[in-house]
Amino acid sequence: MRVGEVRHPERARWGKPLAGVRILAIEQMQALPYATQLMSHLGADVVKVEHPRTGESGRGARPSLVDEDGRQVGATYLRNNLGKRSIGIDLKQPQGRALLLRLVPHFDVVGENFKAGTMQRLGLSYETLSALHPGLVLVSVTGFGSSSASPYASWPAYAPIAEAMAGLYEQNRRGDEAPTPLVAGALGDIGSAMFAVIGTLAALRHRERTGLGQHVDVAMYDAMVAVADMVPFMWSMGAVQAQKGGGGFGIIEAFRARDGWFVLEVIREHQFERLAHTIGCAEWCDDPRFADRADWDAHKESVLRPAIEAWARDLSKLEACRRLCENGVAAGPSNTAEDLHADPHVRDRDMLIEVPRPDSERPLLVVGNPVKLSRVAEGPVARFPRLGQHTDALLRELLEIEDEELARLHECGAI
Repeated sequence: MRVGEVRHPERARWGKPLAGVRILAIEQMQALPYATQLMSHLGADVVKVEHPRTGESGRGARPSLVDEDGRQVGATYLRNNLGKRSIGIDLKQPQGRALLLRLVPHFDVVGENFKAGTMQRLGLSYETLSALHPGLVLVSVTGFGSSSASPYASWPAYAPIAEAMAGLYEQNRRGDEAPTPLVAGALGDIGSAMFAVIGTLAALRHRERTGLGQHVDVAMYDAMVAVADMVPFMWSMGAVQAQKGGGGFGIIEAFRARDGWFVLEVIREHQFERLAHTIGCAEWCDDPRFADRADWDAHKESVLRPAIEAWARDLSKLEACRRLCENGVAAGPSNTAEDLHADPHVRDRDMLIEVPRPDSERPLLVVGNPVKLSRVAEGPVARFPRLGQHTDALLRELLEIEDEELARLHECGAI
């Protein structure tokens, strides 16, 4: 799918589910920008507030490219801001804050992901904003929450910090080895973003019934504790920590094929029997060494891995998985970015969006919308905005500001 393209136009009869919802996003990096990008895919009009000269911090990420206006634009910004409009406002200036307060009544949602307490210091607390607009939904995504005391409230937080604190890294650590951060990309950001979207939609639904907005408070730490639900639960049951590859609960491991790796999960006895028959080792079904799931783990490296990898030696990772799945064994190839680009499932479900870039003919690939609705078309999606690209137009559209006032705001650096 390409920027500007519409797929399945026959589904567009009733329009996008969030059409008419306006979001003012005072955002940076990924946790909130991914959430607002997803809501933009669903039809919301997202206006992104950035510092008028430096932009948001995601623009400083690496790798980067040079945009049409000659600015370096980093990867974090490029992949989290499709379909948005950018307005440049300096919130450290009184004129900038006053301008933002004038904009608030024109929006259904204000989103922010500053460190807890920053909005209050700027004079933009929920109490201040809701006094101007009682129906406003304020969405805050912070490391450790903004509506209650936390011993970590003053700590800066990025995705791997929240992931580590929630126990995700200890789950896959062996012995005395160091934990491996970033095991699943920016899971802490994407997971927090999804809960922010859920909270926003719930608050908007509540407003439909009551007429009142509210403050949606999402902590990245909370989001990762929710994602890592098995960690505290299994401990509370008295189970030994599940180690990498199954740890007595079954076989959850990567195996080598001709062209790479594939992962299979065998956690029930009937699945083990199907695995044994598929790879030509039916005798395992009556072998006392494999009578219990813990026994599978004990013999995984000495018996199971050599046999499975010998069976898969002449198969591609995709073909190995196809044969396993045809026999009821859950398996999937460990895909590279190139594999994803070529995957017919990813292509047919519009899960990669081709975004033209100004410095190369090769497009950027930004993830698409994973929420598929039977009455809603895919796209069109607009590219990421240049810094402050829509400032003057938005102020004229929403506040009916005349040229003279615009000139004064530009002159003092507020916009």
